[in-house]
Amino acid sequence: MEIRSFGIDDLDPRTAYAVWRLRQDVFVVEQECPYPDLDGRDLEPGTRHVLLLEEGPGATGRLVGYLRLLDDGAHARIGRVVLTPEVRGRGLADGLMRAALEEVGDRPCVLDAQSPLAGWYATFGFAVSGPEFLEDDIPHTPMRREPPPAT
Repeated sequence: MEIRSFGIDDLDPRTAYAVWRLRQDVFVVEQECPYPDLDGRDLEPGTRHVLLLEEGPGATGRLVGYLRLLDDGAHARIGRVVLTPEVRGRGLADGLMRAALEEVGDRPCVLDAQSPLAGWYATFGFAVSGPEFLEDDIPHTPMRREPPPAT
């Protein structure tokens, strides 16, 4: 497996299509949440698309995981964390999170975790930062990760 990070202008059309197809297949179809996934934020200059690619024949591997890293000014925002069904449960999302947090560096970072995954996000230093809420009928928990104190 390989993890790579791209700005929107660095994604070739086939890779961009694979990203949007994966997000649609999981969030809209599998989780039955019809919502406008293409919200304009993919195109923002500070957005990073972090891809988990399975090695295989050809110049690029098959997309099996993804997350989106947004620049929200005072903090970074992680979202759209997703794996294909066949690779779930193997700890592969850990690598996506580590890669994203490496890009975040010492900035604060926020995310809205699907509530059953809040404990997993806590292993990366995220703490609950507000009350649980429903988004598309799925319970979510806002979480925040502060940079380590300066030494």
